[in-house]
Amino acid sequence: MPLNIEQTIGQKLMISFDGITPPPELIERLSQQHVGGVTLFRHWNAGSPAQVRALTEAIQQAAAAAGQPPLLIAADQEGGQLVAIGGTTPFPGNMALGATDSADLAERAGHAMGLELAAVGVNVNYAPSCDVNVNPANPVIGVRSFGEDPAAVARLTRAMVRGMQAAGVAATAKHFPGHGDVASDTHHGAVLVPHDRQRLDQVELPPFAAAIEGGAKLIMTAHLGVPAYDEAALPATLSRPIIRDLLREKLGFGGVVISDAMNMGAIAQGGNKQVDMIAAVAAGQDLLLLMEDEATVDMIYRSLVHAAQRQLLDLADLAASAERVLALKRWVQQQSQPSLGVLRSDEHLALAREIAEQSVTLVRNDSRLLPLRPAPEQQIAVVVPAMRDLTPADTSSYESCSLADAVRRHHANTAEVQAPADPSEVEIAALCAQVAQADIVVVATINAFMQPGQAALVKALLASGKPVAVVALRLPYDLAEFPTAPVFACSYGVQEPSLHALAAALFGTIPWKGHLPVSIHGLYDRGHGIAG
Repeated sequence: MPLNIEQTIGQKLMISFDGITPPPELIERLSQQHVGGVTLFRHWNAGSPAQVRALTEAIQQAAAAAGQPPLLIAADQEGGQLVAIGGTTPFPGNMALGATDSADLAERAGHAMGLELAAVGVNVNYAPSCDVNVNPANPVIGVRSFGEDPAAVARLTRAMVRGMQAAGVAATAKHFPGHGDVASDTHHGAVLVPHDRQRLDQVELPPFAAAIEGGAKLIMTAHLGVPAYDEAALPATLSRPIIRDLLREKLGFGGVVISDAMNMGAIAQGGNKQVDMIAAVAAGQDLLLLMEDEATVDMIYRSLVHAAQRQLLDLADLAASAERVLALKRWVQQQSQPSLGVLRSDEHLALAREIAEQSVTLVRNDSRLLPLRPAPEQQIAVVVPAMRDLTPADTSSYESCSLADAVRRHHANTAEVQAPADPSEVEIAALCAQVAQADIVVVATINAFMQPGQAALVKALLASGKPVAVVALRLPYDLAEFPTAPVFACSYGVQEPSLHALAAALFGTIPWKGHLPVSIHGLYDRGHGIAG
């Protein structure tokens, strides 16, 4: 039976809610109107894996009781710095996979993440990020990218999509048409990508073409203006030329198009929000990712229904869009659900270790400090910055950086020194005093190029005359802030497997196998890495 206008519009809504159990207002909404599905967020919805599975089962049961098709249930499970569902295997993120340059590892990681999501009832993953991170100042992508080489990003994207969907979870290639060459964050305001079509075709678009070739079920649009494809420079989410002409016609994508979150600063908020919602649907969005409250979702739904009734939205187009969503729902309904035993299974933990050990990269060892060979009585001080979320697309604050524990496995006389994320001059002086008695210092950075206090701390430690090894736990670009550092290595993440692999490599227990997936301007090109 065909859907009516209200049901058709309802299929466009990917709603969210606050609660580890379904709140009454969600159950009421599902009983009264169709929705496309829900997005789960770590800070709102995710406790233990068993709790998430019970939550998704309850939501699906409520939809079924109301006669609705099964719901899409989505999450941002990228690995690395963005993990929506805790209690899962701590897989290194995309840039670590980029440092391995292994499509096999990317496919296996995608499959393992897919199995773990399927086990808790999540059937759509907002991953992988297909963005080519060619701009070191990019504040929001960074290690979420496989790297700066379009061909490598395309190859790893295709592999991850293939693995994830083989596990029964729909992959979402994002952020179309490419968020890798920006210096500001669409969470906070409008952003332009000023390049011409030739450059976009060579750099930004190949990973999305690869995702489509790999069968990606969804593509997520970014809130980026791209004048080369839309002279009005509308955000891609609102752009008919970008969605219909570029994505649908030129690239041949026939799957589901979903917006990035519609509460972000690049999209109109307040009284103009309804206009942008209507514009997004008219442009070709199949699903709207909503993080709004119940009253705002009601307003959006009523506005879209009214726009359809007033023929501001083409009814045949709406019906075709709803059918794409329903086809995706039929696909996810056909997939089997694994048991919770797949989460953190021995096989998955071994895979996480393998990725980490293949990715850790030695960039420089000019002082020949490595491998570390301290005498038993010598002390190693490990200085680590406090963990915090650097963007809204970040769950690092849920992690505890255990680098000192990892180093202590190899040398018992290891002291941990906790530093503020962006220390002041006074705090830097105090930190230097804390390590005054140490014989060797290992100092970790997390995007020091964005947090100048970290860079100043490294420079102060280097000036102390002590043997110092600097390790970037996120982006390699940090080295440009202290280019004379004689020893520099990268782990691309703070997850336990990455830190244990880093520590093992520092002591020579395992070889350095990774290579830089991005260039460090003026110092090292992509692909650099000291083996051994």
